[in-house]
Amino acid sequence: MVIILYLSAAIVAIAIFYLVVSVSKTLKSVQHTLNSVAGTLDGVEKQMTGITAETTALLHKTNLLAEDIQRKSEALNTVVDSIKGVGDSIQDLNKSIKSVSSSVSEKVEENKETVAQVVQWSNVALDVWERIKLRKQKKVDAEPVPVEVKEKAVQRSRSFS
Repeated sequence: MVIILYLSAAIVAIAIFYLVVSVSKTLKSVQHTLNSVAGTLDGVEKQMTGITAETTALLHKTNLLAEDIQRKSEALNTVVDSIKGVGDSIQDLNKSIKSVSSSVSEKVEENKETVAQVVQWSNVALDVWERIKLRKQKKVDAEPVPVEVKEKAVQRSRSFS
């Protein structure tokens, strides 16, 4: 029975030795993996430092651009307000012109007959004036009256009526 005991102790010792060797191999493999992960993390940390610097610079530029856009937007608002004012002024001017033209049209309609009479009387006056001139000229020249003068008098009297 003592042999069984020694044999059992030997088997236990061999099993413990095998267990220690297996654990040692596993720990070495884990150590190698952890070293690789540590190297990767160092590389990622360096990249993150570069990315952080670039992100900070990009954020700074974005803020400057936003401020510039804000200033230009405010300036553009002023221009748009000015253009709106010009449009309102033009609209008011159009209303005034329409009002004046309708007023003039009404006055012309009211005084249409009077204007026609004035035109007819002025034609008569021009005709009389030309006849007086022709008589004076006949006395001076004693020549026949040109046809053109008579035609002009006829044209004037026809063009206004």
